[in-house]
Amino acid sequence: MAANLISASGSAMAPLALAYSVIEGGGGAGSLGLVLAVNTAPTILFLLMGGLFADRLSRSRILFLGNIVAAAAQGALAVTVATGQATTVSIAVCGFVSGTAASFIVPATQGAVAQIVPEEHVQQANVLLRLPGNTVRVLAPVVGGFIVALSGAAWALAWDSSTFAAAAVLLLGLRLAAPPTTARGVLADLRAGWTGFWSRTWLWTYTAAGTLLVAAWLAGFELLGPLVAARRYAGARDWGLVQAALSCGLLAGTLVCLRWKPYRLLAVAVAAGGGLALPPAAMAWSMPLPLVVGAAFLAGVALDVAVVAWNTAFQQHVPTAEQGRMSAFNGVGERLAIPLGYLLTALATRVWSSQGVLLACAALIATATLLNLCVPDLYRVNRIGRDVRSA
Repeated sequence: MAANLISASGSAMAPLALAYSVIEGGGGAGSLGLVLAVNTAPTILFLLMGGLFADRLSRSRILFLGNIVAAAAQGALAVTVATGQATTVSIAVCGFVSGTAASFIVPATQGAVAQIVPEEHVQQANVLLRLPGNTVRVLAPVVGGFIVALSGAAWALAWDSSTFAAAAVLLLGLRLAAPPTTARGVLADLRAGWTGFWSRTWLWTYTAAGTLLVAAWLAGFELLGPLVAARRYAGARDWGLVQAALSCGLLAGTLVCLRWKPYRLLAVAVAAGGGLALPPAAMAWSMPLPLVVGAAFLAGVALDVAVVAWNTAFQQHVPTAEQGRMSAFNGVGERLAIPLGYLLTALATRVWSSQGVLLACAALIATATLLNLCVPDLYRVNRIGRDVRSA
């Protein structure tokens, strides 16, 4: 929990710092889209390998090494930005390394929680893990916005690097045994993982819908959001306020999950994810800043409810020995459209207005949510304790 808290304080500033490191260098939507696409690409290239490692090796050791690599990448990026040597290419390279580290951290984290905590307490564990990080995220974007506005992006990136390093040191005390494995080879394990993934209709349909939803959210919010803030609002300061509102919503959603334990876990996760359409729609309609901030807050509440419900459903309905690979297949699916989405959005802004692209992103999120709610298998993945375990 301490490692998660420290790392979150830097990660909350990182998206704003990354965006404005590109903008400070004279880049626009095309440059920022390229950087974000390259940052995401490793999760497609290496996430399956990360999931395979998470089902074969000590997950605590993977988490330690992943944080060390991320610290080095963010540190190098901070130095290049501080010295004025940063280019779109150098920023993209550092982002590629950070993304590679994340491709190993994500599946290891998912499996580690279920390995430590009994399944009847999984939701409480997910909430407690997210609570300190979401608390930090309330202030970190505002602080990051003022740091970037007053001192430039380098200081925020340097802080992100130091938090990854501190988290790695704390993770040295976590000792998790490697999951039990068979004598099968790498390819056989991947084939078995794919069979297990495809046999769970609720899992692959959720992943397919998530591919559309996540791509639309990141393209509309992370890519176009700071650019719209720079043109229509007060730049980094106001964009920091929007991100802080999102973080306040995440914290509020975490508090909701402390009390609310829905029975239909997966249905709640899907429905709540539709709330991400609110901020892009608000910006597309050129709403005043307070309404954009309010939309970001509501989206944060919905997002955290969705994440906690999804993580609980996944950890209760997928065997621990398969969670690394199942998490990786899900992660690859949801991230597969993101680089293409970033690049297509960057190109679309050359033809259409930013408002038109933002509205299209909001509509795509709503459509993906409604289609996923039509899947009957979705309603079988319910809280364990009131229903039999389903796989």
